[in-house]
Amino acid sequence: MFRISPARRSSTRLASGVGLLVAAVILSGCAAIATAADATDTDCPAAAEPLASLTLVDDPRAATGPSTACLASHAIEAVAADGAPELPVTVTDAEGRDVEITDVSRILPVDISGTIAATVFGLGLGDAVVGRDSSTSFDGTEDLPVVTKSGHTLNAEAILELAPTVMLTDTSIGPKEVRQQLRDAGIAVVVVSSERRADTVSDLVSEIAGALGVPDRGDALADRLDADVAAAVAEVGAVAPVAASDRPRMLFLYVRGSANVYYIFGRDSGADSLIEAVGGVDVAGEIGWEGMKPMTAEALVAAQPDVLVMMTDGLASVGGVDGLLERIPALQQTPAGANRRVVDMADAEILSFGPRTADVIRALARAVYAPASAPAATPTEEPAS
Repeated sequence: MFRISPARRSSTRLASGVGLLVAAVILSGCAAIATAADATDTDCPAAAEPLASLTLVDDPRAATGPSTACLASHAIEAVAADGAPELPVTVTDAEGRDVEITDVSRILPVDISGTIAATVFGLGLGDAVVGRDSSTSFDGTEDLPVVTKSGHTLNAEAILELAPTVMLTDTSIGPKEVRQQLRDAGIAVVVVSSERRADTVSDLVSEIAGALGVPDRGDALADRLDADVAAAVAEVGAVAPVAASDRPRMLFLYVRGSANVYYIFGRDSGADSLIEAVGGVDVAGEIGWEGMKPMTAEALVAAQPDVLVMMTDGLASVGGVDGLLERIPALQQTPAGANRRVVDMADAEILSFGPRTADVIRALARAVYAPASAPAATPTEEPAS
């Protein structure tokens, strides 16, 4: 019997309820598929350039105007696929269930951010994936059937039609009754950790690799990702201000305008680790904001952010920067509002802590420190519903 070992796991600062709260927030906003992930290299001409080679702003706290962070590539690089999966395996999943996996020929990886699917592809098992969630939009997944409806709600009928031999998911997507229905139908359902942070990327890789019978590939991918993230953080550190007082004060704001959803993501939300990785100061955590909570004008004014970090579809849902400032007048009392300083990134990428974490860190850093290299995106679709 194989049990996932916690040996690779570093601190687990993210409470399990946070994953549920993320789902509640996004479901209440009816999150749209992140079409911004379809950007081409021509949309991001400097996306592959080293940060130090770009024209950096003199003072990242005083930069003005919006910018869009984007990736140079939407492909997932797989590790070497040596040998077949070692099956059967039995794992104790994140909900304490012992799950036996005997067949990984038809894998269904689904969560709120597309991270599980990206990890499966990174493990070299993309050819076995039979379906996807609506956040999974990287290269090679375009023709996979979507098994979520109403944004990110599991569709039992669509899943059963695909006849997966194993389903990998987490508590960010549900309802749990559907997961039980799938278990009753004989599908091996493995619930992995809902923790998503820039500094614990390898933990999820180890969980998924263990459940799919490829622990050696998991070690190889985890080691590669740890090295990639460390290199990205070092690259940012070389250009970021040394003094904390000079670092950009950043706040992650989640919005869905048509649903009137406005949330601040604070300490232990995952967004804080991303802000720290790009050399910023997480001002939500600074004012004691824990997890994800509805925004208040008082919190915005107290935080005094220099930079707002947002999802691209979320920003579009309020009519861009102009609409954001109109809907949230308190922003005018912050440096970010006064300078119209908003950095956005595709919904399916910005918090997808997995194989693309290092690339996300670099993309955000370019938008923060070299905004001229990351011009603001021009909306091409209706606001997200």
